[in-house]
Amino acid sequence: MIIAIDGPSGAGKSTVAKAVAKRLGFNCLDTGAMFRAVAWQALEDGASLDDAEALGAIARTHPVSFTHEPGDPSPAQVLMDGMDVTSAIRTARIDRSVSAVSAHPSVRAALLDQQRRIASEGDYVIEGRDIGTVVFPNADVKVFLTASDEARARRRAAQNEARGIGSTDLAEVLVDIRMRDEADESRAAAPLVQADDAVAVDSSDIFVDEVIDRICALAAERGSKA
Repeated sequence: MIIAIDGPSGAGKSTVAKAVAKRLGFNCLDTGAMFRAVAWQALEDGASLDDAEALGAIARTHPVSFTHEPGDPSPAQVLMDGMDVTSAIRTARIDRSVSAVSAHPSVRAALLDQQRRIASEGDYVIEGRDIGTVVFPNADVKVFLTASDEARARRRAAQNEARGIGSTDLAEVLVDIRMRDEADESRAAAPLVQADDAVAVDSSDIFVDEVIDRICALAAERGSKA
């Protein structure tokens, strides 16, 4: 079974996906980390984020992989060419760069086959921005998880403070969130949009456990109909 969770930055997709996978005994495929790794490599190489050909070549020639700890659905490490970049891809610099990188069709095409291959090997919860529309259009469960701009900014600032990386200034984070939304929604390749058959969940004013319960109930419903 594939559970696709799409939505804008800061909506809580990663937290929810990990919890749903843990409860159901599924694995998580962090497609966002794959784009972040390509962005990191591009910056390391000094490649222009506007150079579609160069970025596509990076995505094709620098394989991204994950390691897992037994019993934990979340990747323990993100590896780029075997190098641990788990922390390096979770910085404000990458936050500001990844939308530009992921907008290029050459990058998305280079990573698409790998994502599908990994997911074909078991039951996965997969979060992103075009999982239910492009990557896995036949996913068994599709959820579009969103929240207000302000709620997402508060969560992202708190997350940055907890990990000691990125801005904790709420106004600055809110600007970044809105810029990211605009970039994701307006890109030519696989823009952020709710799939026609996705269930919309607004997490602005509900506890995360309620979001998790809703998604697990959807999975149970779809599983009973399989």
